[in-house]
Amino acid sequence: MRIYEGSPRQDYEEVLRSIGAFLDQRGMHDVLLVEAPDGFILQGLAVEGDSGTWSETPGHQVKETLTFLDDDIARFMEEAVARRNAGTAVPDWTNAGYYEKSFRVLGRWIDEQKPRDIFFFEQEGAFVVRLHHGGPTGGHHMLAEFTKDDIEVMIAQAPQARRV
Repeated sequence: MRIYEGSPRQDYEEVLRSIGAFLDQRGMHDVLLVEAPDGFILQGLAVEGDSGTWSETPGHQVKETLTFLDDDIARFMEEAVARRNAGTAVPDWTNAGYYEKSFRVLGRWIDEQKPRDIFFFEQEGAFVVRLHHGGPTGGHHMLAEFTKDDIEVMIAQAPQARRV
């Protein structure tokens, strides 16, 4: 994922999109994502046990902490591309879940900022993002907040901003 040690990560849009798809599949929410030197640490709430309406034992929320190494992310990205391209000439953006869509648009915004590393958390669809920018005279942090409405607007505009 990195061109050489200490360089910024490349293509957050696709990396975060694939992590978002994983979250959608797991049914996780209220997530925190921290970039580490060799991947990402993700923490979020997930339902454990049966959560069906007719179940005798309803599920309960648990906090899960997962570590994704760069090799895991590469595998997620390959699986996501294969899933999106399965049986269609043009990938279908409308079938993506909320986290896949929201992480993708955040990733695109993050790519435009060119950070050295990232940290963000989400609560009820709103995100607070901390980017670290490195430079010859030292680093600095940048904070940004995106409301749920901001994310929904970014998602709605995403097809027009799609890369070739």
